[in-house]
Amino acid sequence: MKKIGVDAISYYVPSIYLSIENLSNHRDLDYQKLNKGLGLEKMAIADSNEDPSSFAANALIDLFEKNKINPKEIGRIYMGTESALDASKPSATYATDLVEKHFTEKFGERCLRNCDVTDMTFACIGGVDALQNTIDWISRNPDKKAIVVTSDLSKYELNSSGEYTQGAGAIALLISENPSILAIDNIWGIATKSENDFFKPRRTFDKKDLINDIINKLKLNISNDEFENLFSESEFWNNNSEIIEVFKDQPVFDGQYSNSCYIDRMQEAFTHFEQIKKTDFLNEWNHIIFHLPYAYHGRRMIFNNWLNWMKKDVKYEHLLDEIGSDQDEMFIKKAYKSNQYQNFIENKIAPGEKASSSIGNLYSASVFMSLLSMLNFHFDNKNEIVDDKVGFISYGSGSKAKIFQAEVQLGWKDKIKSSKLFESLKHRKEITFEEYQDLHKSKNIPPLSNNSARFSHIDKSINSKGYRRYKL
Repeated sequence: MKKIGVDAISYYVPSIYLSIENLSNHRDLDYQKLNKGLGLEKMAIADSNEDPSSFAANALIDLFEKNKINPKEIGRIYMGTESALDASKPSATYATDLVEKHFTEKFGERCLRNCDVTDMTFACIGGVDALQNTIDWISRNPDKKAIVVTSDLSKYELNSSGEYTQGAGAIALLISENPSILAIDNIWGIATKSENDFFKPRRTFDKKDLINDIINKLKLNISNDEFENLFSESEFWNNNSEIIEVFKDQPVFDGQYSNSCYIDRMQEAFTHFEQIKKTDFLNEWNHIIFHLPYAYHGRRMIFNNWLNWMKKDVKYEHLLDEIGSDQDEMFIKKAYKSNQYQNFIENKIAPGEKASSSIGNLYSASVFMSLLSMLNFHFDNKNEIVDDKVGFISYGSGSKAKIFQAEVQLGWKDKIKSSKLFESLKHRKEITFEEYQDLHKSKNIPPLSNNSARFSHIDKSINSKGYRRYKL
């Protein structure tokens, strides 16, 4: 059977960030708890002229340029995102339009005209859905190449419990036969259940209630009908509907419940995976890559699995020798802090966490940034990982988990050497807390950095019929 998988990887992260220490000082949060407990250091912030489609376009262009790819050779570009700019028009079309315009001089107009483009959305697992779908497509079209691009803007309400996990950026993966970086096994452990742990609803407000509230607060001596007549030419108020619908980037979420859903779906997906292929996860997986809402999330979610794997292995005796009887009421806490588990984290999980500490949650791009982090870590440290098994644990609220595995290929170093992920993260600009709040509130401010994007989102009017326009 021919190998299919990841032949090249590129990324884009905004060039401005807010430090978690700065956020903690202004929100009266315990920085040490966030830093030592959750692994948080910085969160990437989208500049005033950026959005998820421009993130994706930048990642795609880097993928094409660094790997000398002719866009006309690409048969499809599928985008995983939960930060869609429109409920109908795919965000991927904005991104590919920018790519075409960027390459017009080199490759001619509309160099992606015969490329199949779409969005795939299922919270944070949409990119993995796009990956699985694309691998299936390559298996039926072995002479073709495809791209999976994941791009998101993680944004929570100010002062909420999710605020310190925010992030922004994009990852692009070139998928082909005989890949240079990862060959992905066609084994997928899947678990799905409808849940309400995290979602982005259309908020609805009764128009009459809103009007009455304005009349009462301003003490206006007019009736509801008079108010509506007064604003009959207003596009917002004169919408011929009894309700006002509002969509917000910020989700409705329950963090603790979402953790429970993550664990439940993950366990079900592991069970499904083992029904397909019996696997010694403890010893066969050399690296474990997670969807990371925050940097240390994966190591917390996988602990019970690790303990169960250990109980079936001779290493369990070493654990008992270190921390004592498993009948001790403090056994679980001792096991989590044991050298055995800390070594497991350090060797198999921590390299994939490092980028998340400096970027934050990337939603659909998070699991692939974890992969890129791991590869860059081992490249920078001159570690040999060819033929190593990589296990992937992906999750999307709503809810679904997918477990899959891959094998590191001989050419991985050649494709990663130009990445320089950690070096690039050091050269971003730190912004002030006031600047962060202005950006969060969508205030009309000039870009804070000119180092980031090849494109600038230029719409000035809040209500511009919703179509995004960019300046090259």
